[in-house]
Amino acid sequence: MPIQYALVGDIGGTNARLALCDLNTGQLVSALTYSGAEYPSLEVVIKQYLNDVDQIVQTACLAIACPINGDWISMTNHSWAFSIKELKEQLHLEHLEVINDFTAVSMAIPVISTQDRIQLGGTNAQADKPIAIFGAGTGLGVAHLIQVNNTWITLPGEGGHVDFAPCTPEEDSLLKWLRKQFGRVSAERCLSGQGLVQIYHHHVISDGREPSILEPKDITTLALENGNPDCVAALKLFCILMGRFAGNLALNMGTFGGVYIAGGIAPRFKDFLAASDFRQAFEDKGRFNEYLQDIPVYLLTHQEPGLLGAGSYLRQALGLPLNG
Repeated sequence: MPIQYALVGDIGGTNARLALCDLNTGQLVSALTYSGAEYPSLEVVIKQYLNDVDQIVQTACLAIACPINGDWISMTNHSWAFSIKELKEQLHLEHLEVINDFTAVSMAIPVISTQDRIQLGGTNAQADKPIAIFGAGTGLGVAHLIQVNNTWITLPGEGGHVDFAPCTPEEDSLLKWLRKQFGRVSAERCLSGQGLVQIYHHHVISDGREPSILEPKDITTLALENGNPDCVAALKLFCILMGRFAGNLALNMGTFGGVYIAGGIAPRFKDFLAASDFRQAFEDKGRFNEYLQDIPVYLLTHQEPGLLGAGSYLRQALGLPLNG
C-alpha cells in the first residue's frame, strides 16, 4: 500500500512542531520544530515546513494551545490568530482538523507504547474507565478521554485555569503572594514554566533575600546538576502541587483508566519527580485517600505526544483503525 502522508502539528505558545504522519500506520516522519517568535503567522510557518520537507499534503490536523470554539482561533499564549476556513484555503487542503493541544495529547494514549511512559504509583489501569491528561509547559493543559463503542472520545476543557487550592501554610503563603500580583490565582500560575519561576521567587523573597533572574530551565538545571537549595525547594513544591492537581483531576471523573502527565516541563526531571512527594500529594484527599490509592499515574516520555495524538485523532476521524 503506497504511503499517504498527512500534515500534523502541535502548536504551542513557544514552538510550532510539525511532522508528516503515515495515515496507514500512524508513524511520524520528518518532525521539525520552529520558534513561533520568528514567524508572523501559522500559515507562514506551515508553508516553510512543507517547503523544507519538499512535500505536498491534502489532509492535516493541527493541535493548538487554546480553546477551539468555532472558526476563529486566537492563541492564549501567542499572538497568532486565524480562521480555520481561510487557513484550509491558503494551504490548499481537502481536509483540515483543528483541535486543542491536549485533545491531541489525549489521543496519543491509545497508541502509546509502555516504553514511552513511567508509572508513578497505583496499580493497573482499568480498561473502559475514564483517563485524565494534564501537563505544564508554557501553560497548563488538561483533557479527559473515554472509550465508547470502540471509539475514543476526548473531552477538552480549560482545567488549567481552575482556582489554585493550597493545602499547607507554605502554599497559603504562596497564594497570598500571587494574589497581590495577579488578583485571582489559577492553577496555571503555579504549574507552568513561569509558575516554577514564581514558586522560586516566593521561596527566596519569603526568606528576605533577592532572587536571581532565572528561566524555568535554569531552575531545573541548578536543582538537578548543582543542588542549589533554593531551586531544589522550588522544584519540590512544584512536584507537590502537580500531585495535588493530578489528584483533583482523578476525583473529578474517577479516572481509574489512569492519569497521564505530559507537557514540556516534567519529563526534564523524571527521576526527581519519581522521588518527590508527588504521589503522597496525589493521594492526600482526606476521606478519599483510599479511593485514590489504586489509580495509576503515568509520566509520558514520548518525545512528541502532541504530534502522535494529532495523527491518531485524524486517522480516527477518517475512519481508519488506530491499531494498524
